[in-house]
Amino acid sequence: MDFGTTASSVVGDADTGSGGITQEPGIRPGGSSAQNPSTFNPAFGASGVSASGINVSETRYLDEYGRDAEASKLYALFDEFYKAYALEWERLSKCDRLYRCAHWEDIPVRDRLEPRPTTPVIHSTIENIRADLFDRFPKAEIKADEPGYEEISKVLTHVISENHIVCDYEREYDKLLYDFLVGGYMVQEVGYDFEANMGLGGAYIRHVDSHCIMFDPYSSSIDDARAVFKFTPFCREYFAEHYPKESERMNPDAYTLRRVKDCALNVDDSDSILLIESWRREFDAEAGIHRIHMQKIAGGVLLEDSRDYKPNGFYSHGKYPFIITPLFRRKGTMLGLGYADLFENQQRFSDKLDQIVMKNALMASHNKLLMTGASGFDLADLKDWSKEVHIGENLNGIRWFSTAPLPSYIIDYISSIRESIKQESGSNDFSRGGTLGGVTAASAIIALQEMSSKRSRMLSRTIHAGFSQAVRLEIEVERENAVFPRTISIDQTAVHYSRDLLRIESSMSVPIEFRVTVSVDHDDSASILAHNETIFKMLQMGIMTPEEAKEKVRISDKREL
Repeated sequence: MDFGTTASSVVGDADTGSGGITQEPGIRPGGSSAQNPSTFNPAFGASGVSASGINVSETRYLDEYGRDAEASKLYALFDEFYKAYALEWERLSKCDRLYRCAHWEDIPVRDRLEPRPTTPVIHSTIENIRADLFDRFPKAEIKADEPGYEEISKVLTHVISENHIVCDYEREYDKLLYDFLVGGYMVQEVGYDFEANMGLGGAYIRHVDSHCIMFDPYSSSIDDARAVFKFTPFCREYFAEHYPKESERMNPDAYTLRRVKDCALNVDDSDSILLIESWRREFDAEAGIHRIHMQKIAGGVLLEDSRDYKPNGFYSHGKYPFIITPLFRRKGTMLGLGYADLFENQQRFSDKLDQIVMKNALMASHNKLLMTGASGFDLADLKDWSKEVHIGENLNGIRWFSTAPLPSYIIDYISSIRESIKQESGSNDFSRGGTLGGVTAASAIIALQEMSSKRSRMLSRTIHAGFSQAVRLEIEVERENAVFPRTISIDQTAVHYSRDLLRIESSMSVPIEFRVTVSVDHDDSASILAHNETIFKMLQMGIMTPEEAKEKVRISDKREL
């Protein structure tokens, strides 16, 4: 079965390099290919026309003065975003400390001997919700809007699934959940890796650290944002290897290079420079559309400009390649709040009360002795516990002073605070697998656990909505860049796939429109048990035949039946 056609010997238009920074194949970073139209560039082929239909003679090339002016304009906009994000980065760092139970670091030490107890209530609550969401790992199913393209939709579903295996989306999903629950929002980037699948290429969805990306602070929607900045520090050797010409003119900048530093690693950034990747939205008045362009700057120098080789936009879909999904929305911004923000006070107050209880216990373990000068006893003699007899004149001059115990409601109040965190977050005992209240029947326990997880189901729908948007962009990226045919195995049948498969065969070459349906890839054991129990009941009632039940039942190996 062959749905594709033979591709021409050209390479694609975008690639992904290390450090989460987009790389461009065929255009040597910092080299002459991006600045000299006469230099042969593999991305454009021998005819001077790129795989995306871009004419080399129409591309834009800035001289050194123009590139420096462009870099200055980008740095001015980056500085505006950087200052606006100062409090946001403090909030993200505070949420991270609350998750790690390191929030005592925010309080100055007045007595180095005072206890600083922590009970990881927020941590365990987030981990429990995270486990529930991981059980609802998303899987995309593609359906065509027009009838007659079911086979193509099936092929594309397998292509998307293979892309997610190659880019290890399960690991990316794990990192996304951390940002989503702790920081309050997660960011996914959709792009194309021309080196994936043994050089045949493939689209990807990957996690972007929320500490290393900035969105337009004046916009509440990414579609209306002026720009998006990604930044990553690299040592000078990196720039000398990738941008040898520009590295000679680079100067260290005044920006804090690493937004997050490990508490145990001592990293020296003195020889590093911040590599900034700018995605800007520009309006084309002649065409009446917006185009997204990508530029890279570092050390005050413009390193790359996608308008040099893609004047019609970095991606043909004309959108930012980022999907931002907030947990609890904040008005006036596209960012969100996390569980650490909502339950910060409860965590701090419960740990402060724990500190009071522990200090009281320590004081009670060291009783004080009050002694007057008229008692006639020697203080050093009384402190010697090895002696059995002490000589003095007046016992009334000696009295033990014990620490008064705290009220009993203090302990109950601490427990109620921590219990409220679990209850209000939806991470209660039933969602954690507990069976309080005397419930012993398996079906009743499953039903209660299913009802108690409605909050996490709502969160999974939010995540799946963002995943669906990312897959739609992934399809468009495949439609634009999948030049070389790939072989996909479907039901033990080899199918050849390329971007030509995603277009209707006509003189206009109209693209096929698809719908993305998101389902759960990893079902939890409770859902599987309930599903199988329904199948068995239908079999007993004669609604299903044994063959149909065998097909519908969900077990690891059906050959054992």
